[in-house]
Amino acid sequence: MPSQVPKPGSVRLRSRRGLQRTATDLKEIARRAQVSAATVSRAINGIPTVDRRLARRVWKVVDELGYYPDQQARALVSGRSRIFGLIVPELTNPIFSEIVQAFEHIAARNDYEVLLRSTIHDPKDMQLALRRMMERRVDGVAVLTFGMEESLTPTFASHSVPIVVVDARHETPGIANIRVNYQNGIRQAVQHLAALRHSRIALVAGPPNLKSAQSQQLAFEQSMNELRLEIPPEFIVGGDHTIEGGMKALTILSALPARPTAILCSNDMTAIGVLRQASDHGISIPQQLSVVGFDDIPFARFTTPPLTTVQISRLELATLAFEALLEDERSDPSMVFNREYVLATQLTLRSTTMLTPPRAAGH
Repeated sequence: MPSQVPKPGSVRLRSRRGLQRTATDLKEIARRAQVSAATVSRAINGIPTVDRRLARRVWKVVDELGYYPDQQARALVSGRSRIFGLIVPELTNPIFSEIVQAFEHIAARNDYEVLLRSTIHDPKDMQLALRRMMERRVDGVAVLTFGMEESLTPTFASHSVPIVVVDARHETPGIANIRVNYQNGIRQAVQHLAALRHSRIALVAGPPNLKSAQSQQLAFEQSMNELRLEIPPEFIVGGDHTIEGGMKALTILSALPARPTAILCSNDMTAIGVLRQASDHGISIPQQLSVVGFDDIPFARFTTPPLTTVQISRLELATLAFEALLEDERSDPSMVFNREYVLATQLTLRSTTMLTPPRAAGH
């Protein structure tokens, strides 16, 4: 026999011992809270038309009795699971663990749960993650991988749930975009290095398949061109956002006949690798080489010396993503076009940059 969608007056509750409660319990909650059973049902299901004072009275009694809503029944009644999916590329990089923590904290404050998945930028893993989230009937998905693969856009768009991505602007309905303002932070970094008389500035770029890495490189090239600073082709080295990638890049750059006097890195993990390898090569930071990172992870303050870096706010990113999902959830996804949010960047000065010696600047 097919299951019936429960009526508002018969929403199931469970005790903290896992025992299922019945409509009788709703009546008891209603009696103690001095409201109607229908008001109890609407308050439990998060219906926004319920008076806040009445809702607080209901939840106070629910807590006193040790009950909590049966989430499956609640979802059937309200049509919402109150679960948001969150996809990140990895958790080993501190920036992503901070993003996850911030997103989960905001979700908890808003009575949402988070279904988390990491994908290591693998399109197959991302497709699988999305499918699992659709099976859980999530109310929206935040894809915070800093450059979603283009091939996945039709897959995401085929589902009628809100999606928010980072650095993947397109015309697909129902998908909002958070654009990181790389230009501002990277321009500040390049201008800072130029003010310190650096003209030979190298870039350790991110993975070329990521739009974020492409945007960073474009911002670097534009900022250098604005100052009429030359960029030898060998001064742009591909990286992979890892410490090992930064170590490898420094080895390549230090072997050049005319070495750079400053290096801008695609992220802080790469910059930490550059600092580590510079020590092995006998290169003094910042006396012989200035280094700038990107992200401003907590470790950046504790490197030797502390890392100058371009900061992006993980809390602001998580907040923008969550608010975008809430806004799109209240709208018809098919009618949402070109919704874009901008995430600011800002140079944070520490101790890995300094005035280059006149002899080095003149080479």
